[in-house]
Amino acid sequence: MRVVIVTESFPPDVNGVAHCALQTARHLVARGHAPLVVAPAPAPGNKPDASAPCPVVHVPSLPLPGYPQVRVALPSRRLAATLVEHRADLVHLASPFVLGVRGMAAAARLGIPAIAVYQTDLAGYARTYMGAGEAAAWRRIRSVHAAADLTLAPSTAALRDLDEHGVPRLRLWARGVDTARFRPDRRDEALRRELAPDGELIVGYVGRLAPEKQVELLAGVCGLDGVRVVVVGDGPSRPGLEEALPGALFLGRRTGDDLARIFASLDVFAHTGPFETFCQTVQEAMASGVPVLAPAAGGPLDLVAHGHTGLLFPAGDATAVQQGVRALAADPALRTAFGAAGRAMVEGRTWADVGDQLIGHYADVLAARRPAVAA
Repeated sequence: MRVVIVTESFPPDVNGVAHCALQTARHLVARGHAPLVVAPAPAPGNKPDASAPCPVVHVPSLPLPGYPQVRVALPSRRLAATLVEHRADLVHLASPFVLGVRGMAAAARLGIPAIAVYQTDLAGYARTYMGAGEAAAWRRIRSVHAAADLTLAPSTAALRDLDEHGVPRLRLWARGVDTARFRPDRRDEALRRELAPDGELIVGYVGRLAPEKQVELLAGVCGLDGVRVVVVGDGPSRPGLEEALPGALFLGRRTGDDLARIFASLDVFAHTGPFETFCQTVQEAMASGVPVLAPAAGGPLDLVAHGHTGLLFPAGDATAVQQGVRALAADPALRTAFGAAGRAMVEGRTWADVGDQLIGHYADVLAARRPAVAA
């Protein structure tokens, strides 16, 4: 198959959309297909990812006002021309919002089947950043995804939300995790002494530092005796969080094996954001053998088995976060059991497995588009 992946984000960006698009391209190449990626151009000074497994076409972009780490694609004829030049059999739209909407329109004009992958809770973001606009966000989501031959949702919560808001032709497609990179034996005692020189319990958060992630819920955890909070990631909320989380250690953005070493060296992984359609960092923590504390909302509901691989808390409840950490801090055996159960739970969730599922969805869409053969 010749597939054009139109994505709102791609490496060197570090986020769930970029990572999933990269893994999808890698798997298609590994299975003998011919993908091509269309993505917003990175910020000046940020070099495109030289390790991309396939050709990448960049369209002009500008930083999102107030959130310069996010690039928004500008109108360009390059997108439609790329679909024609690549002779695309199918268009894969990763979290369509701006560039993806144009990709959908171009695919429709050219008669090319399109699959839309729902990955971003735009309605939740509208509520967070504007205090309103949730209904308008759902109207946009519905209009974009209704034009696709198929929409893939990453979790049962996301699937339910889409169905309840009238999005048709839905299937579940979860995410894989690199269990070779993220694994318990990467635990590094020297790193632990560096992060917690007095032997504190290390509670880590990994992800964007932005309002919708609600990392400030960890403020109460910072006040617990014998606990060190470690924050990995960057974003517009970092200055405020450095004030809100006294004593927390901010490591900035980390990737690759460096990130895997940090994950495995945590005692507890705490995710705080309630608007996750999946939550890849929860899977990476579980693969690293680390017990998870996460909100009982969205993607984590599929990932965290409460009382077995970790603990779920009511979304937005800072007291519950603190109580969860306190309970895990007091019971090393429970942390060990949760971590082992989490690793066992994700061992079969490889990118190869979910990539093959995706190719199956592609095949179904292409088969549905073929003219019926007369008997």
